[in-house]
Amino acid sequence: MSGIVLTAYSGSILGPIAKFLGWIMNGIYNGISQLTGGRVESVVLSIVIITVIIYMCLLPLTIKQQKFSKLSQKMQPEMQAIQAKYKDKKDQASMAAMQQETQLLYEKYGVSPMGSCVQMLIQMPILFALYRVFYNIPAYLGGVKDSFSGLVDQIQQTSGYQDTLVSLMNKFSFSTSSGLTASNAADKLANASGDTLSNYIVDILYKLPSKGWDALGTKDFFPNLTDAIDSTHSALQHFNYFLGLNISDTPLAIIKSYFADKPSHWVLFILLAVLIPVLSYLTQMLNIKLMPQATNGNDQMASQMKTMNLLMPLMSFVICFTVPVGLGIYWICSALVRGIQQFFVNRHIENLDLDEVMKQNQEKAKKKREKMGISENYIRDAASIKTKSIDSKANISASAETEEKLEKAANLKANAKAGSLASKANMVKEFNERNSRK
Repeated sequence: MSGIVLTAYSGSILGPIAKFLGWIMNGIYNGISQLTGGRVESVVLSIVIITVIIYMCLLPLTIKQQKFSKLSQKMQPEMQAIQAKYKDKKDQASMAAMQQETQLLYEKYGVSPMGSCVQMLIQMPILFALYRVFYNIPAYLGGVKDSFSGLVDQIQQTSGYQDTLVSLMNKFSFSTSSGLTASNAADKLANASGDTLSNYIVDILYKLPSKGWDALGTKDFFPNLTDAIDSTHSALQHFNYFLGLNISDTPLAIIKSYFADKPSHWVLFILLAVLIPVLSYLTQMLNIKLMPQATNGNDQMASQMKTMNLLMPLMSFVICFTVPVGLGIYWICSALVRGIQQFFVNRHIENLDLDEVMKQNQEKAKKKREKMGISENYIRDAASIKTKSIDSKANISASAETEEKLEKAANLKANAKAGSLASKANMVKEFNERNSRK
């Protein structure tokens, strides 16, 4: 991977993960080529295979997350009972007692309030890093990058090639994943050299739309490099096309291009371009239908989830028109894999004995506490002592407050002004006390 790091994603967190996933995908791509004697070199097939592998590796986390969700639903009535018990109690003692009871409830069901978040924190960086790999294929697949080497060398030997590349980007209005745009390409190309410059040119060529390749060999750009251009384009069509669509193109660009030129079979290609976002929407909806829905009695949260479930597939449909076809294929493939997984996970979860799962979780928690040197009843005893201590302090505080009020009232009565109601009350009290002593 040493020759392709310069165009790889350089983020401090996702960058190393993306390089590792790119290394795996590069192995898949080369493995397919070797197994088929070089007859099959397909970026799309590599995307499908690595997507399946990644989601199979994440399957244990998915099952664990579904178990957590199921146990959370089961303990909701008890959780709501605790919340109702302390609903109108905002004092420190009550809040502490509620926290203790909630903690004991989590221990009873053997789950952690952060359980689902931890699993998401593990999954999301992997999936986002995989997205970066698919967005910039030549940075991670050595075979793809090498196919551009001959043309890149000849372009660099052409006088004024930097201005020509800028004109190319201006004409077809595209940008690269390494940050080159029509507005900054001139400066970046002028200040680059060596491998950095070569990688910039590779990025430009890989992101070049299909119409750009048709124009590349004309008099406006590189008319003396037609043989190298045709050879490179032919290789690109071999590994980077799916059903006649360049996976570096966006569906929207393909629709505009074919609608404007209207070559033979233009309607078919437009339908194929539209099919990518449509399939993305449908597979996302399938995922939502298969996902277990939370039933915690919170009408507002349920309404928000329903709205989210409607909006997310629609957003996927719209965005899919503006991202490369390769990314759209990844979204469809990942949604299908998740859907198939979810179907079997649902059957597995439905057949689970939740009481047995709770028992196993409690045993694990017990062993974990024992390793930490904490006895089985320590937490419960501590919670009980702490709660009693809190109640005792609350009673002491209440008694002290009552005594203070009585003392204040006595002082007011003793110092009552003559003729006031308080002084008359004192006179009546003294009269009754004298009579009672007789």
